[in-house]
Amino acid sequence: MTQKERDRLVVLKKATAGLITHKQASIEIGVTERQVRRMIRKIRNEGDKAVIHGSTRRVGNRKIADTVKQEAIATLSQDVYKGFGPTLAAEYLASKHEQHVGRETLRGWMIGAKLWRAKLKRVDKVHVWRQRRSCWGELVQWDTSEHDWLEGRGPRLYLISMIDDATDRVLARFVLSDSTEENMRLLWTYLEQHGRPVSFYTDKASLFVTSLKRKRGETADKDLQVLPPTQIGRALRELGIAWIPAHSPQAKGRVERSFSTAQDRLVKGLRVAGVKTLEEANAHLQSEYLPWCNKKLTHAAANASNAHRKLGKEHRLEASLSSVESRQVTNDYTIRYQGKIYQIARKDIRSGLRGASVRVELRLDGSLALRFGERYLEIQLCEVAPERVETKPPAATRKPAASPRTWMKNFTLKKTRKS
Repeated sequence: MTQKERDRLVVLKKATAGLITHKQASIEIGVTERQVRRMIRKIRNEGDKAVIHGSTRRVGNRKIADTVKQEAIATLSQDVYKGFGPTLAAEYLASKHEQHVGRETLRGWMIGAKLWRAKLKRVDKVHVWRQRRSCWGELVQWDTSEHDWLEGRGPRLYLISMIDDATDRVLARFVLSDSTEENMRLLWTYLEQHGRPVSFYTDKASLFVTSLKRKRGETADKDLQVLPPTQIGRALRELGIAWIPAHSPQAKGRVERSFSTAQDRLVKGLRVAGVKTLEEANAHLQSEYLPWCNKKLTHAAANASNAHRKLGKEHRLEASLSSVESRQVTNDYTIRYQGKIYQIARKDIRSGLRGASVRVELRLDGSLALRFGERYLEIQLCEVAPERVETKPPAATRKPAASPRTWMKNFTLKKTRKS
């Protein structure tokens, strides 16, 4: 009997003895006078136990059988599910094992079986909150996460991710290196799928901004000239996309939080799927994880309009998304690039080309293109003849040095005749 039931029994006995009226008893207990009269009759017939609720110690109609609990705990005790939280575990039990258990019910089971431990919430450092952009495509956060995604089962991978600031839509890809080429490939995919966003929001990595190297302890000079852009910075300018640098990791918190989710949920999904290679990781990413993200974690933008702009005829992705350098045309209409000599076709030779600066594009498919002004020139790799090795003639044998002259050997001024 609980304390509340004891208090109710005392009030009902007072009403039975006539110490208080039924109305006063109903006010103290919080029920109607009619219910008070029923409870008094029940106490007279059954005794004091009549105040105990009838459902006490009775098994609920919705209680899950102990066999289901044991099967769920046995499944989650496997090594492949190590570290799973209640939310993710409930999803995998339903999809992989057809064991439908509520998240909070499973949370209690896992805590009891010591498969999961609730974390104490702590107050982190508070940063200034920034309101989301209103339209899809107005701002896209872009970053790379280096993590042991395959947990030692395969090569070390990098996850390059682009997430929209207004809707949290994600586009990502696993790569073997966080290089300019791989980032350009993902940018190409984004532009083909959605168009040109208004701006990209990234950190100040060397992929996006050129930094001047300084000696230790040397301060920045305000009069320094503006450094040339990186290959990605140049490509964004040519495509008419603004670049905004973030001054701290918290500033691009949207993409950082998406990495935190991926490092928990995606890593465990790759483990369950037995992924061991880059190709398998990207296949799981595209077929399982990204559809889940773009369905469960996205929300509608404040403004329903789309801020993406279409690619025009002036936007050539194969030209912009390439490694661009400038070279000078020699007098014989050739250029040197990466230790090789390329000859410009005779049909493309025109006035002003000799000695001019041309644009060399090393494209993502490995091909090489040469542009002079707005016209592309045909080039051909020259077969360089092997360098001549000059052989020096053998050195002539020297004659032995002649003996020193002896004609003044006995000459002395003391023996000269005095005049």
